[in-house]
Amino acid sequence: MSTDFQTARIALGARLRELRTETGLSGKEFANRLGWQASKVSRLENGRQTATVEDLETWARAAGSPEATPDLTTRLRSLERGHSSWRRQLAAGHRAVQDLKVIEHQRTTTTRGYEATVVPGLFQTPDYARHVLLHSASLHGTKRDTDEAVRSRMRRQEVLYEPGKRFRVLLWEGALHVLVCPREVMAAQLDRLAGLIGRDTVTLGIVPLGAPMSVTAKHGFWVFDEKRVTVETISTELRFTSAEDVASYVRVWDRLDQSAVYGPPAHRLIARARASLTIA
Repeated sequence: MSTDFQTARIALGARLRELRTETGLSGKEFANRLGWQASKVSRLENGRQTATVEDLETWARAAGSPEATPDLTTRLRSLERGHSSWRRQLAAGHRAVQDLKVIEHQRTTTTRGYEATVVPGLFQTPDYARHVLLHSASLHGTKRDTDEAVRSRMRRQEVLYEPGKRFRVLLWEGALHVLVCPREVMAAQLDRLAGLIGRDTVTLGIVPLGAPMSVTAKHGFWVFDEKRVTVETISTELRFTSAEDVASYVRVWDRLDQSAVYGPPAHRLIARARASLTIA
């Protein structure tokens, strides 16, 4: 069973558990309502069994939330794909995607990432995240569940404070100047980035404009425990698990790291971007 498959199945189970707990029923009580064995409810909620479409429809009705069925079935369809169209993934909104990323980070010890045009979701403020998600929904013409998606993205950030986790993130300096939001929101976002420098679990590097480069990354990417990689393109999310693919991305990250600055120099670049904002 692939890591991506199991991660997605756990995320689906967590959503099922949430719907069940909103009824106020225990697992056994909910199983009685469904006419199922309690063990089946437990397996589905803990990602140890793959639900069928019929299971999901029945679950949603029993939870008094039939409107959740499209979201649940979208999550199910994405389980085994190595690549997923954003339009298909986002058909039921952004929250499902954010929930999956929560599980991904919870199951990872060391995360390496590189972004060139946007502040990573792990570091976003709620207001900045809201604008990014609204732009995405508009681009792909998908459901706007922005508030729920923002809350899920903020839950994802809880891993930054977990002992034993390590986040090594590189950001192209240009991303500090891209205004995907109002200037006052960007100012708060830059303050948030500056506050992350020096945190025990986070190593934040900035690749300066004009820095000597031995490689140019064509897109952002994330490496999880040097076992799997995710890449977001305009239309698709790609996932790679082969040793050869992962090694290629690790080499690119290492070369970008050689061009990055850390600590006080990184802080100065963030401060310079902050100072460039004219806020009335």
